[in-house]
Amino acid sequence: MKHHYLLIFAFFILFASPILAQTEIHARVLDSTNKEPIAYATISYNNSTGVISNDVGQFQLQINTSLTAQDSLFFSCLGYESKQFPAHTFKDSIVYLKPKSIELKEVMLFNKNYTVDEIIDKVEDHLEKNYAVDYEKSTLFFRESYGSTILKKSVKIKASTIPEFNQELTDSIINDVPLESYHYTEVLGEFYKNRTDKDQDTINKLEILKASELYDKNNEMTFEAYEKKLNAIVQKHVKRDSYFKIKSGWFGTKQDIDSSFFQNESDQKTDDYIKAEQKKEEDRKKNFLKYRKRGINALEQISFVNEKSYLNCIHKSNRYEFELLDYSFLNDQYVYKIAFKPKRSEDYKGVLYINTNDFAVIRIDFKNVKSLKTFKLLGVGLDVYLKQGSLIYAKNNADTYSLKYAEIQGANKTSIDRPLKIIEKNKHVRGRRKQNELSADINFIVTNRYKREMVVFENEVLTASDFNTFKEKAKVEPIYLPTYDPEFWKGYNIIEPNKAIKDFKSMETEEE
Repeated sequence: MKHHYLLIFAFFILFASPILAQTEIHARVLDSTNKEPIAYATISYNNSTGVISNDVGQFQLQINTSLTAQDSLFFSCLGYESKQFPAHTFKDSIVYLKPKSIELKEVMLFNKNYTVDEIIDKVEDHLEKNYAVDYEKSTLFFRESYGSTILKKSVKIKASTIPEFNQELTDSIINDVPLESYHYTEVLGEFYKNRTDKDQDTINKLEILKASELYDKNNEMTFEAYEKKLNAIVQKHVKRDSYFKIKSGWFGTKQDIDSSFFQNESDQKTDDYIKAEQKKEEDRKKNFLKYRKRGINALEQISFVNEKSYLNCIHKSNRYEFELLDYSFLNDQYVYKIAFKPKRSEDYKGVLYINTNDFAVIRIDFKNVKSLKTFKLLGVGLDVYLKQGSLIYAKNNADTYSLKYAEIQGANKTSIDRPLKIIEKNKHVRGRRKQNELSADINFIVTNRYKREMVVFENEVLTASDFNTFKEKAKVEPIYLPTYDPEFWKGYNIIEPNKAIKDFKSMETEEE
């Protein structure tokens, strides 16, 4: 939806009249002392709906109701004094928050001299009360970012009985594979949660309202071109009813050849072909919905509230060491700032921010202390070396806590250094049935990075009937964007994109 400004005639009387227009606010939140950006600051409108600043303190807030003199913007962040501004006159591009200093006499007012272990015990005792909501609807914005970098790519042909499958063809394909690729997906939607069912991956529901995909389609076009070229070679040299035997070292797999290799253009005009294309379209929508829901579920399920979460520092507190670092301040509430680290084999360390009043964890920052998974066997290697993030919680309309913001990022490195042999055999040929053979040595090293971000604008507690009434439908396909378009999300609240997203341009855009 594009942003529209309405021309109005205003009357000024004793009180300011409503401003009947949509209002979009862009600004940056900085520390007033050192002018450093403040990440994860909460910016709310009338303390009801709002957004979170990104990692460099930037945010954008869309207000779709008429503003009056009574409407306010609230800025808050852990460790800082909150600030309030009249919404209808706010025009600042930078907002400075002042660090909140806590005096000893203030600490003594709320500190009951609990030990750090007693505080953690109380957090566990209050989990059900603080986070107990059976059914809930979250209006949210979800972004997934993926990037990969090829550090090494090599395929050496040792032998081939198909002349066209030679080193020259292989080198041309390998050289055209981009060393770096990026993919960004953004979704605005409503997420329906059912915490009474253990299988939340399937029971939860998602309605996608709008979505986009930002990536370089030119890379896909390159691979499409090579696919056509390879298909032509296969049609010329490979028989129908063939299958490939793929061997790499000691292992072998059988792969039947796809009959689409032998389709001609007239085949693609049949009713069956059209129906197949329509089914692909529906499948794309279903898969897009399924994988976005899986990503949002993953952010919900990593919570320390979940007993099976890898962030098990509360449910399995005996496996961790805790240290009370300091006291902090958020929204007129004091919090304990407690560090945790594993005693032995657990994977994560981090910091908990715990409300001193109700012992709710309102924020957790975490990072792995060692590689989470390493594998190396017969020339195949994997190292999952990074997983870190932050989860922030806020009160919902049932006066319990729900996830307000989540950011998770991770990285891994994969490597392949193996021989590869592809043997064509045919079902209707007697004897060993071998028709063609290709053997090569392959050597690839790739790093993969991902980041998932989610901000929840509103959490609404539902009844079981409300949850069951909503029927999930895959009806939205993401809009492809070859370059970042600031107009695409005009009129919507989102997470302010970082510099990498704003600067992204596909090759097709650069060539214009």
